[in-house]
Amino acid sequence: MKKIKILIALSSLLFIGNTTLAQKPKFPKEKEMGAYLMVYFKDDTHGLYMALSKDGYSFTDVNNAKPIIAGDTIAEQKGIRDPYIYRSPDGYFYLALTDLHIYGQKAGYRDTEWERDGKQFGWGNNRGIVLLKSPDLIHWLHTVLRVDQAFPKLADIGCAWAPELIYDDKAQKTMIYFTMRFGNQKNKVYYAYMNKDFTKMETLPKSIFEYPEDKEYIDADITKVGNKYHMMIASHNGGSHIEQATSNSINTGYKLDTKRVDGEKVGCEAPNVYKIIGQNKWVLIYDIYRINPHNFGFSETSDFVNFTNLGHFNEGVMKSTNFSVPKHPAVIQITKKEAQKLADNWNCNIKF
Repeated sequence: MKKIKILIALSSLLFIGNTTLAQKPKFPKEKEMGAYLMVYFKDDTHGLYMALSKDGYSFTDVNNAKPIIAGDTIAEQKGIRDPYIYRSPDGYFYLALTDLHIYGQKAGYRDTEWERDGKQFGWGNNRGIVLLKSPDLIHWLHTVLRVDQAFPKLADIGCAWAPELIYDDKAQKTMIYFTMRFGNQKNKVYYAYMNKDFTKMETLPKSIFEYPEDKEYIDADITKVGNKYHMMIASHNGGSHIEQATSNSINTGYKLDTKRVDGEKVGCEAPNVYKIIGQNKWVLIYDIYRINPHNFGFSETSDFVNFTNLGHFNEGVMKSTNFSVPKHPAVIQITKKEAQKLADNWNCNIKF
């Protein structure tokens, strides 16, 4: 971690590194993009990892499969899961991560299996989301958002998992959406709007979608294509698998298509969609947690109706060149200059 510029201050926001946020970054257009950045985590470390790609199909970890940020330095539970990254129209990169260590007792971070009673609050219960903000993917601002303390009505939440971010053009604000349950009840996805500093929620989280027949779902991922929003979810209606709901609104009116869009015969979750630069192609990536060793699976689409199975990492066109057993991915487009700067910072032998 010696090359990451980070200073930890739980539940507060401090500048990390030796540059200033006065140097506002630009928001490049797609024609200026030339690389891809993947963020992920691993169960054995509960830390944050990054990998780069030139073509969106072959990825190389920037730190030779070691965490770029250790979870015990930024999370109240001493571990992070489910990283998500996006670039806001203000030009900054934003990361949102689950504050949770599922092996915290074994690692010596707590005396109990979970942070709170499992019968009352459920498996993997947590209350926090880790937030990071950067102008350049190297220098970071950091805070922990305690969801249970944001509004009195949230005091008894059982979890706050898999946070994702999207810019709402109409509201002109960053919208956060994440899996949440109350106590040990049903999991589903809620949304709220973040403040300008990306330190807290300005609005009480609301349900974004109710699964038919009151079924459970988790891990939503929203992609805007034209004027339509495509929300991928991990449906728990007959095992965990990826389904799609669509709407003309960013946070209301989603209509579900129960057709499975992943190419698996076993349980998978954590869908994420990214666009291939300059092409009418989108790649759906997801976490296949029911295979051993676990791996990512991929499907490709040009119309969000027909999906072509691309297989798993290192079993077809998709390649992970120097890492294995990754968990919960998210991929964005970046410029070649940004990719090279990140690679050079970690002494990663890749040229863009």
